[in-house]
Amino acid sequence: MFRLSKTTDYGIVLMAQLASAPDRTPLNARELAQSSDLPIPMVSKILKALAREGLLVSQRGSKGGYQLARLPEQLTVSEMIRVLEGPVALTDCAIGPELCSHESLCTVREPWQLISRVVEQALADVTLADLVKRRANGFHPSVSHALQIERAAPTREATE
Repeated sequence: MFRLSKTTDYGIVLMAQLASAPDRTPLNARELAQSSDLPIPMVSKILKALAREGLLVSQRGSKGGYQLARLPEQLTVSEMIRVLEGPVALTDCAIGPELCSHESLCTVREPWQLISRVVEQALADVTLADLVKRRANGFHPSVSHALQIERAAPTREATE
């Protein structure tokens, strides 16, 4: 099963909280931990990782805390996952060459790479702003052209 780690899941929750902060007010780890019901050490670790990778900025001091480094519309789900979890890929061969000893003989390598690219594009099409919007009709991200996998037209023999 394709599943995000708890760290990544919690990181996206924390990013959503920061995106929802009034006037993009900085929030500290304690406030975020309390409002998300997560342990402070885990929240601190995640916030530091997000800041180190440039998705958050931190301010020291009594009125300090963490803020988004960019607007929520400019932060994609794929970017957040990549920062917290690594490349979005369903198989090793989708990450890069020579990570699998069966690569040269694999008959499904290219289809898996295509599927990984489609998943990556779908996640790139959803922004943090999309995640925090409260829509009357529910969550409806835009569908990208990349999700429309072209299929070869059936051959004459296949239709007879």
